[in-house]
Amino acid sequence: MGSKYTKRYTEEFKRDAIALVDSSGKTVTAVARELGISSESLRGWYRLAKADQGEGAPGELTSAEREELRRLRRENREQQQTIEILKKATAFFVKESDR
Repeated sequence: MGSKYTKRYTEEFKRDAIALVDSSGKTVTAVARELGISSESLRGWYRLAKADQGEGAPGELTSAEREELRRLRRENREQQQTIEILKKATAFFVKESDR
């Protein structure tokens, strides 16, 4: 989990930082140091940008795929909760009808 002091960067800033890594020939760490940001943040942005361009590591998910996976997991969790509620309701009504 991130700190409440975690800095938020605009998408434009992230794009420019990634472009700087590509165009300058410098390492991610060197560019991050110049920009005054965490090298791990820039490395993550860079890796995600490459995956989105189809240049990522084999099996690495694009942003769209990550978002879809998040959405499907949330939907699955909600459906599991609904199923549990319906099971309890069914058990309740079966017990009531036996009286």
